[in-house]
Amino acid sequence: MQHTIAAIALLVRDYDEAIAFYTGCLDFELIEDTPLGGDKRWVLLAPPGSREARLLLAQASTSEQDSHVGEQGGGRVFLFLHVDDFYARYEVMRSRGVRFLEWPREEPYGTVAVFEDLYGNKWDLLQPRAKSA
Repeated sequence: MQHTIAAIALLVRDYDEAIAFYTGCLDFELIEDTPLGGDKRWVLLAPPGSREARLLLAQASTSEQDSHVGEQGGGRVFLFLHVDDFYARYEVMRSRGVRFLEWPREEPYGTVAVFEDLYGNKWDLLQPRAKSA
C-alpha cells in the first residue's frame, strides 16, 4: 500500500496575495482554487513538475491563527524547495524580490540558501547533491 503526503497547510493572510507571490516569484502552479462558501477557498499550489505534495493555502480566520502566519516553523526553516539548477533559480527569485537571509553555501547534502516567503516563513532553496553509486 502506498502512502503520500498530499498537502501541507500554510496559514496566509490573504489568498490572492499569497497566490500572486507563489506563482509570480516562485513559479508555482495554481492547481486548484475552489470557493467553499463564505470567505473560504480550497487553494492548492505546487512547484512546476511536482507530482506529490501540494501547498494548501489556509487563510487565517481568527486572531490566534493570524498570530501564527509566518511563524509556523517557530523561527526555523519550515519548508524545502528542491531545484535542479540552484544558481539559475536563485537569480530568478532574487530578481523577483525574494528575500534571501544568507548567501548560497555548499553543504554535504547540496547547495542551499535560506529565503523567506511574503509572510516570513523560512524556506530552504536546495539543489540536492547527486548520490554517488
